[in-house]
Amino acid sequence: YQRRVRGSRMLFKSIFRKRKCRTHKNNLQKRSSSCATSLSADSSKIKKVADQSPTFVPSTEGKMLKILEKVPDNTLKDTYGRFHNYLRISITERCNLRCTYCMPEEGVPLSAKDHLLTTEELIRVCRLFVQEGVDKIRLTGGEPTIRKDVVELVKELGQISGLKQIAMTTNGIVLAKKLPKLVEYGLTLINISLDTLDPLKFPIITRRNGFDNVMNSIKTALQLKLNPVKVNVVVQRGINDEEINDFVAWTERDPVEIRFIEYMPFDGNTWSDKRFMPYGEMINVIKKKFPLERLYDEKNNTSKTYGVPGFPGKIGFISSMSNHFCGTCNRLRLMADGSLKVCLFGSTEVSLRDKMREGATDTELTDIISMAVKRKKPSHGGMYNIDANKKLNRPMILIGG
Repeated sequence: YQRRVRGSRMLFKSIFRKRKCRTHKNNLQKRSSSCATSLSADSSKIKKVADQSPTFVPSTEGKMLKILEKVPDNTLKDTYGRFHNYLRISITERCNLRCTYCMPEEGVPLSAKDHLLTTEELIRVCRLFVQEGVDKIRLTGGEPTIRKDVVELVKELGQISGLKQIAMTTNGIVLAKKLPKLVEYGLTLINISLDTLDPLKFPIITRRNGFDNVMNSIKTALQLKLNPVKVNVVVQRGINDEEINDFVAWTERDPVEIRFIEYMPFDGNTWSDKRFMPYGEMINVIKKKFPLERLYDEKNNTSKTYGVPGFPGKIGFISSMSNHFCGTCNRLRLMADGSLKVCLFGSTEVSLRDKMREGATDTELTDIISMAVKRKKPSHGGMYNIDANKKLNRPMILIGG
């Protein structure tokens, strides 16, 4: 009897296992079929629009970026809805300084003259961009003021209908004499780099002399009523961070806008996180001595603007590393050799120079620009990723500040 009972129990267990296995197998087949159907559907969606369901990625200060359900028709709008109305142009690779955060002491290999955009090619590209919606152009370098025809170039840009602002970023070494004519011909905004208020420290950072020249250029800009006159300060811990409050004190005397810029990694600039100082720490340093109030930022502004109550000047922080502003980026970069970059930290480029010299029409150039803009990523990969891959990018001097 007991053997019979044990045999029945074993038979029951065997039948239960088989049923369980068949049920599990059927469930797996159903799931597999469902996944295959889902993947097939998703695949067709991706081919249409890179997936119809909105994808979100984090951006600055709690904002979110959204992949659009349809690729924008506008040439200068990317797939995240960012419209690029601001073109920064490096008009020369040469510079008369050797700033430690920008380039190696020995300099960088320069392009042959025939590899650079001619003035005619430059103006043609600018007209195309303005036709598509660019209303602000900034001239950079290298050092833009050492280009022989910089005054004439600004004059030609000033005649382009639809262009509202012509700006320039310069080290100020030879700016003062040229600035009155530049303003007469249409220059509306000026940024002058000055990383120290100590004349003895100036040649340590820039590896050249010229402190008095830069101060004279800033004085000239103020006299010409350029508003605002922005002073760019790249902050490096252990180099010039103890001067932060000296720069803030300057805003009590003059209506300058001091822009503290976080130290960024580029090929050849020996970036180190030990010298990196985030903007939050800069603010804490200032608050120990000055009362700060947050001011209004214009749309797409890269700077977080503050002021000391009663001071005519302002203070800004460009937090490219610790709190990036990729979500509202509206900038494109054209380098001196005609290569277009859609992101300062990206290694992808497209040569408009080559296409022009191959005989491309304006329509064809516009299509190339549009394709480049549509491939722009939602944000950069963070400062350590940028540092690890900086050999894939150009030195800052060849990109344009």
